[in-house]
Amino acid sequence: MPDSVAVAAVTFDRPGDVAVLLDSLAAQTGNITSVSLVDSGNTPVQDIAESSAAPVTYIRSNTNLGGAGGFSLAILSAMASGADWIWIMDDDAHPEDPKCLETLLAAAREHEVDVVLPLVVAPGHPDTLSFHFRLNGKLTHNRAEVEKLGFLPDVGHFFNGALIRADVFFRVGLPDLRLFIRGDETDFMIRLRRAGVRFGTVTSVALTHPAAWAEVQQVAGDRLHVLVPENAFKQFYFYRNRGHLTWKYKRLRSFAADAVGYPVHFARTRDLRGFASWLRAYASGMRGRRFGPPSDFGF
Repeated sequence: MPDSVAVAAVTFDRPGDVAVLLDSLAAQTGNITSVSLVDSGNTPVQDIAESSAAPVTYIRSNTNLGGAGGFSLAILSAMASGADWIWIMDDDAHPEDPKCLETLLAAAREHEVDVVLPLVVAPGHPDTLSFHFRLNGKLTHNRAEVEKLGFLPDVGHFFNGALIRADVFFRVGLPDLRLFIRGDETDFMIRLRRAGVRFGTVTSVALTHPAAWAEVQQVAGDRLHVLVPENAFKQFYFYRNRGHLTWKYKRLRSFAADAVGYPVHFARTRDLRGFASWLRAYASGMRGRRFGPPSDFGF
């Protein structure tokens, strides 16, 4: 019998994207036995889920659980189906071709790993990666440069398209609900490494997902950069969670890079308010403060 796969997907007010995602999942040649779709949006997409050709289990959440909480709920539902593997999907992502899942499963068997990830490319720009890789000390978004390297062990961009053996969650746990968005994927990857779970990126297949190019702010060329998300909501969670994970896992290199990079960036842009917001959120994360529902922070 082929390995069974249950998809764990989350959505928040993106009905058009959800329809595209479900259509692409229905077209996969791999053995998808169920799709657990957690919907926290203000406008439910139950009708889209029920009319899909994919085997969707629609789960309505009247509380916005964020990416971390939504994925956790979807993953638990997917695991309860009894599938061998869990394939994680955001609502604004979709596999680039019908053989994506089949290729990921084959790569997992070939390289004897418990987690595999595809490349992530920008919509309308299939030759350009949405998230950079660092090759020989330099950042690149060039798909061809990364693709020619073949399988990349111990490297990946979670959670977009991550295919994870179901028993891995018993070893490392679920995404951390407290992180809400931005940082839950980094926390999960660190836990995989600490637990000795082998993973890697399969460069021969890709997922389409909006790019994060605008967030990358160069400080010292390719040697040092910082990320500045697009709005105050994402900035708060990214800064707080990065500070929290830096302290929790004693990531000294990350701390050194942030302690230099962000002050230099905000000084260059003459953004004193931005610097103050970064420092306050980052320090709160390091001290384990300012955790709670978004309404506690004015969002």
